Amino acid sequence: MTVRIATFNAENLFRRPRVFALPGAAERRRTLEDFAALVALLDHAVYTAADKKRIAALLEKYDVPSAQSKTRPILVNETKGGAKLYKVRKGGAVEIVAEGRTGWVGWAELVRDDVDQEAVHNTARVIAEIDADILLTVEVEDRLTLHRFNAQVLAAQGAGRYPFNLLIDGNDSRGIDVGLFSRLPVTALRSHIFDVDPARPLFSRDCAEFEIQLPDGEPLWLLGNHFKSKGYGKPAESAEKRRLQAQRVRQIYTAALKRSSRVVVAGDLNDTPDSEPIGLLLRARMKDVMSHRGYTGAPGTYGTGQSVKQKIDYLLLSPELWKRVETVDVERRGVWAPNTFPSFDTVTSKANQASDHGALYADLTV
Repeated sequence: MTVRIATFNAENLFRRPRVFALPGAAERRRTLEDFAALVALLDHAVYTAADKKRIAALLEKYDVPSAQSKTRPILVNETKGGAKLYKVRKGGAVEIVAEGRTGWVGWAELVRDDVDQEAVHNTARVIAEIDADILLTVEVEDRLTLHRFNAQVLAAQGAGRYPFNLLIDGNDSRGIDVGLFSRLPVTALRSHIFDVDPARPLFSRDCAEFEIQLPDGEPLWLLGNHFKSKGYGKPAESAEKRRLQAQRVRQIYTAALKRSSRVVVAGDLNDTPDSEPIGLLLRARMKDVMSHRGYTGAPGTYGTGQSVKQKIDYLLLSPELWKRVETVDVERRGVWAPNTFPSFDTVTSKANQASDHGALYADLTV
């Protein structure tokens, strides 16, 4: 049987605040300004009569009290059983009952919508096209987003839904995580968000270990990663961070080999094949699928992919899996690069491209 394994930095799998879907820039700006005003008012130690009147007006304006609203851009999240900010009088008018910030328990937030933007549909098109059995997803907000994307957006592409989708929130404060779609049972999950260097988290997101049951009964361990970016921070510090991350992944890989001969290190490692971090991994007898004789495409995975300097996404296989490789390819049509290669007809600019990464995949016989 052939199993397809893939990694894809999807970039677009985030639930965005509903306000950003409003049709006009002026309306979006007014809503955000009103939200900022509401948050500032709610932070007052004591609510004056004028404060209460303004807070009530903003709650009514944006339909905040209606839990059934499909359009409200703002909500007030009050803890169950705690003191309340407001009550709704007969007729629908809002009355502020708290006397100040310490008089109620909760907060205001922007309502997030389902993933349904044009770029997200192009992301789904890439995933449907590669049709992987096991897919590591990079830059995903949370498991709820994975689930909704799976159930709503992939289904709209006519793609088969994945029965297994998993994600552990990592260390990135922006919610940029690594997750997994799988058609094969996931039987164990290990996280390394608590690994430290020496007193702060080592992994920018995580090195999530997924144990996946293959058809012949032997498990495969996939180590999903998204190393420190080159785009933020001092270059020397970022490089050292990636080196330490690679060093730890090498240790995790070696330990995983004691559980199974089938181990994959996958993800956006944010460095090139000639770098020290990638060298650390390759010297542990991992093999990069793009070095397989069955791969004849461009050397990179990012942007136009025409240079090895644009190779930052990897499927690194243990020796046992390397022997089983049949084909390797990169699906690039979700990227907008009109002077280099054709994109999907639905990808018409950088604004709606699926990602600026291609999806790397390999077929293995198991």
